Amino acid sequence: MWKNRLRPRMAVPTVADIDLGVLTQQGIRGILLDLDNTLVPWNGWEVSAATAQWVKEARRRGFRLAILSNSVGRRAHAVARRLGIFALSTAWKPLPSGFRKALAQLGTGPAETAVVGDQLFTDVAGGNAAGLFTIWVQPLSPREMPHTRFLRWAERRLSQEWGLDVQ
Repeated sequence: MWKNRLRPRMAVPTVADIDLGVLTQQGIRGILLDLDNTLVPWNGWEVSAATAQWVKEARRRGFRLAILSNSVGRRAHAVARRLGIFALSTAWKPLPSGFRKALAQLGTGPAETAVVGDQLFTDVAGGNAAGLFTIWVQPLSPREMPHTRFLRWAERRLSQEWGLDVQ
């Protein structure tokens, strides 16, 4: 059923709430991180101290990390540089090509890679289609693109149906 393609394997409030030990137990070695409303507020440049610390700890534990974003321009790459990871922008999520490119950069396969994002229709749907371990986080800010605000209604309905209220 189409709804199963949108269902994440894990749901947490923020990136900093993701248990790295659980990911290790799942055999995860690589993590793809969405940018807007996942790592930074929509159209923002600054990562919170808690998220920056989580990224630092993930790197210390040997996880390979990258930003995978639909954003256009330098912002994703600037944020990635500050975190010591790489970025792939204009990814066209949920299409598989961006996920494949990011996996090649990480040097990990789908079964050992997680994707973290705030949108079911891009991050989770694309990650599930690519065979990744999908993690859904709540958006950091109510500000976002108009088409994304429209999809939030469907996300709320599905998350309630699945019992994924993570706020």
